[in-house]
Amino acid sequence: MCGIIGYIGTQDPKETLLDGLKRLEYRGYDSAGIAVLEPNGAVDVFRCEGRLVGLEEMVKDVHFPGTLGIGHTRWATHGAPTEINAHPHRVGSITLVHNGIIENYMELRARL
Repeated sequence: MCGIIGYIGTQDPKETLLDGLKRLEYRGYDSAGIAVLEPNGAVDVFRCEGRLVGLEEMVKDVHFPGTLGIGHTRWATHGAPTEINAHPHRVGSITLVHNGIIENYMELRARL
């Protein structure tokens, strides 16, 4: 299972997302990531292999101007524990996190 958190508010979501992921990190997660929507519509995505501390180090000096974000910790059941398999995933204008295996991914890919 994975840990997922979202934030919508009035402040930089970084600390809220990281704190929420820390609370969810109760076993051997192998990657973590966050995505924050900027006011101009761009999405900042940061992902790393390994424990949450690596993500914290990666974003420690980053200020996010946006006030909406998602975070994810992954425990690999399928796919190698690598940065490329870490969430959030982004393709074009879509950024998402998910829990479990998406068995109908081919249908979703065709539609999107």
